[in-house]
Formats: sequence, structure tokens, C-alpha cells
Amino acid sequence: MAGDKPLLTVDNRSFRYGDGCFETMKVYQGQLLLADLHFERLIASLHLLHFHIPAHFTKDYFTGLIRELCRLNSVSELARVRLTVWRAGTGLYDPVDHTPHFIIQSWELPEHIFELNSTGLLLDVFPDAVKSCDKISSVKSNNCLPYVLAALYAKEHHVNETVLLNQNGRVADTTIANIFIVRDNKVYTPPLTEGCVCGVMRKYLLQKELPFSITEQPLSLKDLQYADEIFLTNAIYGIRWVGRFRNSSYGNATSAILHEMLYESML
Repeated sequence: MAGDKPLLTVDNRSFRYGDGCFETMKVYQGQLLLADLHFERLIASLHLLHFHIPAHFTKDYFTGLIRELCRLNSVSELARVRLTVWRAGTGLYDPVDHTPHFIIQSWELPEHIFELNSTGLLLDVFPDAVKSCDKISSVKSNNCLPYVLAALYAKEHHVNETVLLNQNGRVADTTIANIFIVRDNKVYTPPLTEGCVCGVMRKYLLQKELPFSITEQPLSLKDLQYADEIFLTNAIYGIRWVGRFRNSSYGNATSAILHEMLYESML
């Protein structure tokens, strides 16, 4: 159905409570990129949120629906796809039904999405909310309020992205990405226990054989300031490098190498 047609009722649990999760994915030439990792994360999230997962909720089932939607919307060549899942039924905080319902949306993406950013991103810290370090902090939850406010803060302060800190004052992630630093030819990123979202691109890099090591390690703001490079990852943009964080500036040598390796292996 058309994207501007009413679909959800006022009792919808995603609308009322943010009770659910979502996946943001990229389709290229009719193929869903990193499909295995996306659906591995989706099923893990549904288990963690105590959904009753139907037997037909498989990678092949959703991949077929996504391909058909992109075909109908004439965006199969290059598209951004969002799969949103929520808990069925009504009830207050205590659900009466744990069946997952879902909706899939797709939008055309521009070709330059595959290019490494030519100008480094401007990065700052969002001071008004923190990420918790608990079992659900890694889920791409339908309750995105901290990230919404972080994005507003970035726009108001004329930066591209903002860092969200955890309850211990350390780095969790950014508005729409996971964060990595490079120091002395080694790459570091916060572990999931630091409150970051379990990003698909993050996991892909951690699993891939690279010419340098990537270590999961808690990061402080001082680590960011004294890094040789900072780069951000997500499923849509891949890798983007940071040019400035507060009074520190950075290059992009490692980011450029990773970007080339990434797209040679994925496309």
C-alpha cells in the first residue's frame, strides 16, 4: 500500500511504548547486502525482547518480501529498506500477546552512498542523555528518543554526528553509527557491554580478515581526542571518516583502505 495511507491503530504497541525493534538495510542490484547478519541480529533481538517468533520468520521469507517491495517501488537498483517489528495486541506495559507484526518500507538511495566522504565529518558529544549498559542496550529499539535528541543537538550545533556516552561517561556509539578509532596502526571499538548498538557493519568488520587488528575495548573521550583517526560505520553508509572532534583533527588513511576492501568484498 502507499506510504501515505493510514496503517496503524492508536493501540499499536510500537506507537504507544516503542515495543519492538527494527533493521535498516541496503539493497543493491536486487540483492540484500549483509542479509545473514541482519537476520541473525533480528532473531536475536526478538528472542531478547520475548517475542513468540513464528516458524516462517526466516531470512528467505523476509528477503523475498524485500525484493518484491523494491521491485514494486522501482528501487531495486539501490535502496534503503527498513523492517519494523512490534508486539501485537493491546495491554499496558504488560503485553497480552507476544506475536510479532511488521511493516517493510523502501526508499531510493543516491549512487554517491558508495563513495567515501571527501570531507571529514564534524563530531561532538551529546550531553543530555546516556546509554545504559544492559541486556537491551545493543538492540535497535523502536524507542529511539536519545538518538532523536542527539540528532537535533547535532543539527543545532552544526556538526554531522554526536557521540552518546554510557552511564560511566565512556563512549557508546553515535547518532546513527558505531564508532572506531585508529591509534598506532591498531583499530579499537567499544564492546557491546559499553552500551552500543550491535551494528551489522561493525560485526562484519570484526569478523572479516583485515591487514590490521580490531580490538573491542572501552573508549574514553580522551581516547577520541588523541586518536590518529576516527571513523563511523553503519549498514547504509558503510564507513565514514571523522575530520574533527572538538579541537582535534584527523586523517583518513585507514578509513580509505577499509572502504575499498569493504566494497570489493560486498559488491
